[in-house]
Amino acid sequence: MHMLDEIKKRGKMVDEAIGQLLPIIHPDGLYQAARYLVDAGGKRIRPAMLMLAAESVGGDVKKVLPAAVSIELIHNFTLIHDDIMDQDEIRRGNPTVHVKWGLPAAILAGNTLYSKAFEIITNVDAPPKIVKRCLCILSKTCTDICEGQWMDMELAKQSSVSEGEYIKMVQKKTSVLFATSAMIGSLFGGATTEIADTLWQAESTIGVGFQIRDDVLDLITPEARLGKRRGNDLMEGKKTLIIINALTKGVKLDVPSRDSSREEINDAVQQLMDIGSIDYAMEKALELVEQGKSKLDVLPDSSAKELLIELADYMVTRTY
Repeated sequence: MHMLDEIKKRGKMVDEAIGQLLPIIHPDGLYQAARYLVDAGGKRIRPAMLMLAAESVGGDVKKVLPAAVSIELIHNFTLIHDDIMDQDEIRRGNPTVHVKWGLPAAILAGNTLYSKAFEIITNVDAPPKIVKRCLCILSKTCTDICEGQWMDMELAKQSSVSEGEYIKMVQKKTSVLFATSAMIGSLFGGATTEIADTLWQAESTIGVGFQIRDDVLDLITPEARLGKRRGNDLMEGKKTLIIINALTKGVKLDVPSRDSSREEINDAVQQLMDIGSIDYAMEKALELVEQGKSKLDVLPDSSAKELLIELADYMVTRTY
């Protein structure tokens, strides 16, 4: 609980900074749409990770706030566009941006968050060489996310997918933003290249565990708590580690579609539970997090390091 309180504390700092760095200006509608999902909540894990990484190497948490805001804006940009591509109607318990404002407005809102993130990160008070490097890292990360999203769509079309293909896709689509958060935070905090690279590797591995846990939660969490329709991944035909494991066992899966009833979704989830595929995925997630945590030994002992370790555990034990 102590760790979550610390994350919330840093999250509040990020929220205040968002109000200052991304104000609602003319045209009001554009910035209201851009801020809509940002203001709807979220756990602020990625910006908190960036701040903790900076603290863990002796950096000033207030100085890196613009970078933390940039990371959160990139995250929300990806969510808006994900919802458009997946045709999802609910996010964080509210109508998605494209449902509320329409498709063209949602695309513009996402693009605004994307471009503003690069503008805002340049506000960090750091040597120009470090700012330039972090801009390059953030730019490459956005390309990786797009590549990962494309790979996810391609894998959904394949009848057979390997664990290696899934992990490579997740590293690009999801875990790269965690890795980048830690790397940028540490660089702005004054870390050596070696430490920054090791933190990137650690959170890249931990981030895959986070996504596997997310895949599990999509199946086992009640909709009221999940904030969106349960079993979305199943209905979209996504090749999660759970599905990959089930297929390797030669099981004939009754995969639901978007028109499926809640009962049909429940039956499919029960089938995956019965054959052990959900348990298998969770074991893999825990294993990856342990691997990632071991790399955090590169950091000197501090409360920030302990919080990063606790955060890694939370990423695979959270319930929503």
